[in-house]
Amino acid sequence: MEPGSGSPDARPAVPPVAAVLPAGGSGERLGGATPKQFCAVQGRPLVSYTVRAMERIGWISDIIVVVSSENIEKMKSIIEKYGHKKVMVVRGGITRHRSIFNGLKVFVENEFSNRRLQKPEVVIIHDAVRPFVEEDTLSKVVMAAKEHGAAGAIRPLVSTVIAPAADGCLDHSLERARYRASEMPQAFLFDIIYEAYQQCTDYDLDYGTECLHLALKYCKTNAKLVEGTADLWKVTYKRDLYAAESIIKDNLSQQVCVITNVKEAVAQVGFLLHESLKSQIKVEVVSISLSKTDSHLQNILSGQCYNFVCINDKKCAIQETQQLVDMLEKSNIPLLYPVVLILVHLDISENISFSIGMEELTRIKKFAREVKKKNILVYGLLVQYKVRISTFKLSS
Repeated sequence: MEPGSGSPDARPAVPPVAAVLPAGGSGERLGGATPKQFCAVQGRPLVSYTVRAMERIGWISDIIVVVSSENIEKMKSIIEKYGHKKVMVVRGGITRHRSIFNGLKVFVENEFSNRRLQKPEVVIIHDAVRPFVEEDTLSKVVMAAKEHGAAGAIRPLVSTVIAPAADGCLDHSLERARYRASEMPQAFLFDIIYEAYQQCTDYDLDYGTECLHLALKYCKTNAKLVEGTADLWKVTYKRDLYAAESIIKDNLSQQVCVITNVKEAVAQVGFLLHESLKSQIKVEVVSISLSKTDSHLQNILSGQCYNFVCINDKKCAIQETQQLVDMLEKSNIPLLYPVVLILVHLDISENISFSIGMEELTRIKKFAREVKKKNILVYGLLVQYKVRISTFKLSS
C-alpha cells in the first residue's frame, strides 16, 4: 500500500486524525542509563522509527510525542536530525496517563505550546516503543473508533494468567481462550477520550494503564476490539532491542527496484533479473531515463524501497546515478535506513576485451565514498552480456 494514500477501503474518511505517542518511560526493565525509546537500533533511536511509521501516513495530520522534561531537547534534536515532519514535542507528566493527558491538551489549551493545533475527530494513542505498526492496523482502529467511539488492537494471550493468594499459593487462574492481551494502537473520538481524562481521578491518573478502560468508566463507551498483527509487540527488555534490529534488517531485504533504460538489451536483462528474483522477494522493474521524472519510480520511492539495481550500457553513468541519489535524498529514505544501490554496467559490444579504465574506476569509487556519507551504499557490477561476469566493490 502506498504510504499516505492507501486503498479506498483502508483510508479513513475522516477529518484530520492525530496521534499521541507517550515516550516518557525511564526504561527500568530494560536496564542501562538510556531510556528504551532513545536506544539506538541500527544507529537510529527507537522512537524515530515509530514517528516515521506514523508520519508516512498522509491522513495523520499531527504527531504529538510526549517526553519527560529532561529529554525534550534530545527529542527535538532527533526530529531535526532525521527530518521528521508534522511532529510536536510535549512535556510529559509523572505517569503514563498524565503524559497522555498532556498530549491531548495541545488541541484545546495553550499550556504546553505557543500554538493550538486543530482538534481532530479521531486521535490515535500508540506507544513510542512499538515501531512496527502498519497503516492497515491503524486504519482499522481509526474506522472502528469513528463508529464505536473507541477501539483498540488486541492479541491472543501467550501465557495463562494466574492470581496468587495472600500466602503465595495459587488462588485461581483465568481461562486463557476467553481473554485477550490489550495492545496498541488504540483510537478514540477525541471528545470522548478527552472528557474521560478530564473526569478521571488522581488515582486513575497515577496508577491506571488502560485508556480503553477510562473511556468505558467515565464515558460509558464500549470499545471495539480489533484483532492485531503479531508485530505490535512492545520493546521492553534488552533482548527486544536485538529482536527489533533483526526485524529491521529483514524488512530491508524484502524489496528491490530494478531500473533500466529503454534499450532492448538492457531492458531484457532487467526482465531476466525480475524473473529470477520474484519468487524470493518483491521486485519492481522500471524502464526509464533518469533524466526525466517518472511517476512510477516516485511511487516506489514513497513506498520506502531501500534496494536499487541500476542497469546501464554506458561506460560511466555517474551523472544519471547522481540524479537517482538526489531523488533518494529528497525522499528522506536514507535518513531511516541505509540504501543499497548496485550499478550494473552492461557491455553488449562484440569486443573480446573486458575491462574498465583505472581513471574511470577511481571516479566511480570517489562517487561511492561521497554518497556513503549520505547513508547510500554503492556497489558495482560489470557484465559482458551472455559471456561472463566480473565484479568489483566500490565502497567498504
